Amino acid sequence: MVGRTGARAEKSNVSTTARAAGLHTEAGREAAAVRNTRHPGPDGGKAEMAAVLVLEPIFEADLQPEQYAYRRDRSALDAVRHVHKLIKTGHGEIVDADLSSYFDTLPHAELLKSVARRVVDGAMLEGRGIPQGSPISPLLSNLYMRRFVLGWKKLGHEKRLKAYIINYADDLVICCRARADEALAAMRSMVSRLKLTVNESKTRVCRLPEEKFDFLGYTFGRCYSPKTGRAYWGTTPSKKRVQRICKAISEMTRRSQTQQDAATLVGALNRKINGWANYFCLGPVSQAYRAVEQHTCRRLRQWLCVKHKERAGGNTRFPQKALHQKFGLVRLTARTASFPWATT
Repeated sequence: MVGRTGARAEKSNVSTTARAAGLHTEAGREAAAVRNTRHPGPDGGKAEMAAVLVLEPIFEADLQPEQYAYRRDRSALDAVRHVHKLIKTGHGEIVDADLSSYFDTLPHAELLKSVARRVVDGAMLEGRGIPQGSPISPLLSNLYMRRFVLGWKKLGHEKRLKAYIINYADDLVICCRARADEALAAMRSMVSRLKLTVNESKTRVCRLPEEKFDFLGYTFGRCYSPKTGRAYWGTTPSKKRVQRICKAISEMTRRSQTQQDAATLVGALNRKINGWANYFCLGPVSQAYRAVEQHTCRRLRQWLCVKHKERAGGNTRFPQKALHQKFGLVRLTARTASFPWATT
């Protein structure tokens, strides 16, 4: 933690650096740059990017280790691994929390107080919310979430309840050894004080192993080895994420898309599938991979039949082997050969 004298010196350096970048001289210029987050035109977008370049390294040092979004050398997969580690070490009661429209309801006055801790020429935003997609929104959303994560520890909830937060953007879970109901009540109180809203319909306490929960596209819970029947704590791609990729593949292989050649479609399918699998690579993934591969083969075969006016069903003319070897469709299930944990 920076002492008061050090903090003042750091603020002075920040202000000087920002002025040199043309971000803010007096408070009015700062306000103009920040207001561009609400209506970012071409010039506003450039101002935001300049602000990000100056402010990001300053506030990075303030962010808490439990925060994984929009940071160098951290990822959603790291957050998934952290939750998995906590579950394996006995934190089997989970507060599965959801904040209502987090990006849209951030209170700007309180947010700019956080900015003003480090930047001399702080200005107040009018209204609420940070438009998702603007260059500065990830930085500001992380900065405000820091107040919750840090407050959780300073108020003693982490130590008293043995309850540990894992946060990625507006997604968070609290992994507890016990007393998750108390952790949920404490979380509600803190969120209210921060002028945010808990989505009660999507917030619950999950108790393992009787229940499972989803976080960042993965389902956490008890898995069983198909070879030995051994039970273990694992992660699998969630049913919703499997359904989502299958729906995207169906959209790509509609009848209305038959004007393109097969190589173009297969290339697009491969990029989509590989990108999905690059993220969903933790835990026993074979079942999910198989479902996605089978759906893709079926949809591609149907697309080829429409394109080539094949009425016999296509299994003879376009068998699965040909889809992979002739047309070059990626064999998703082959990827698991390099994942020793994928089928266990």
